[in-house]
Amino acid sequence: MKQIDSLFNKINRLIEVFLIGIFGLLVVDVLWQVFSRYILKASFSWTEELARFSLIWLSILGAAYLNAKRAHLSMDFVYQKLSEKNRKKVLLIVEVLIFLFAAIVMLGGGINLVYITLHLDQLSGTLQVPLGYVYAVLPFSGFLIMCFSIYHMSKIYTNQLVD
Repeated sequence: MKQIDSLFNKINRLIEVFLIGIFGLLVVDVLWQVFSRYILKASFSWTEELARFSLIWLSILGAAYLNAKRAHLSMDFVYQKLSEKNRKKVLLIVEVLIFLFAAIVMLGGGINLVYITLHLDQLSGTLQVPLGYVYAVLPFSGFLIMCFSIYHMSKIYTNQLVD
């Protein structure tokens, strides 16, 4: 189990560094856009598209990262009133539902979306990047969330997960 914990932590660290890089790119891109518009009096259309794609990746991959850290939004008023045995059941049910959502919507739907956009050769307007590459974050994040849910379920089942 220690090897799995180590792999889990390494994957989280890698995602964290990647998200920091995306956020840095987004900040530089938007600053360049503002600088060029107000100082240079010229607007570059590619900066808007790059900002949009960066925000898509930051949001969806960030959701997977938050899932790994169990930092997603939750209302736990009723959960806190449950007994320890029922809390464990609720946690398992929640993880199963998260797994199913990630499998059906994010992985299944994401693969379909990527396939269709690549098959139709859809390109972004300004950067001319195949949109399938932009949308690839959806099935990738779905796969990560599924893996994280399995990890969390194993921790819940063995009573190693703390609320």
